[in-house]
Amino acid sequence: MRDPLIELNRVSFAYREGEPLLQQINLTIPEGQWVSIAGANGSGKSTLVKLLNGLLAPSEGRVYIGAMEVMPDTLAEIRQKVGMIFQNPDNQFVGTTVEEDIVFGLENRCLDIEEMKQRLHQYAYKLQIADLLDKHPSQLSGGQKQRVAIAGVLAVEPDIVVFDESTSMLDERAKRNIISLMKQMRAERRYTMITITHDTDEIAASDRVVVLNGGNVAADRTPEELFQDEKLLALCRLKEPFHMQVCRRLRERGIQVGLHLGEKELLEELCRFNSKK
Repeated sequence: MRDPLIELNRVSFAYREGEPLLQQINLTIPEGQWVSIAGANGSGKSTLVKLLNGLLAPSEGRVYIGAMEVMPDTLAEIRQKVGMIFQNPDNQFVGTTVEEDIVFGLENRCLDIEEMKQRLHQYAYKLQIADLLDKHPSQLSGGQKQRVAIAGVLAVEPDIVVFDESTSMLDERAKRNIISLMKQMRAERRYTMITITHDTDEIAASDRVVVLNGGNVAADRTPEELFQDEKLLALCRLKEPFHMQVCRRLRERGIQVGLHLGEKELLEELCRFNSKK
């Protein structure tokens, strides 16, 4: 197990004189892991991730990023380590072109011109938006906008990337493209990733899923364990992904396929199985 990168120690949060939104949360996330945070609306998911970069301060307890506690005098350094991508990419645009938007965060880091150019083109290429650099954000599709938002975050090279419902406003094709990108990031093990999501495909692709209910950690499982627990699925208002249902039915019939296969991997496995018949 890698060293912890994120630690929440007995963390609670409430707005002034309000009911607690989080209660005595203990959570440790090691470097390089992809963790999905699931739960019904109002369970405290977005509140939790806002504590990680100081957008909110805990009412009780302590939050650590690496060896640093999240406090007013560490916020500048903490925010260089934590990048956040939100549900609506329009809310993250600050430039009049894609290029300006990606460069904005780099300028705030006071990088030299050559370094900014190198990162601009590196991450534009990585996110497949190199041909969009001179476009105005209004000219982009929803999926393209989200890729630009992700490029802007990755260009500042954070250690932790938080996706807060980042695929919920996208059509199916764009959503699949973003999840594919998340899988690539996971394979690199360069980033520690947290996804706040109701999407079962995102959850299935992650390493681990933490379920919140009423501001408490109700479960901390692998995706396979979550999808086998009907009560927990009901608590999260989730259904087992279709491709995992297919994997389970195949295993019941003696065809050994992994439950953690994605749709593409499942199709490849079925083709291999069929070719042996």
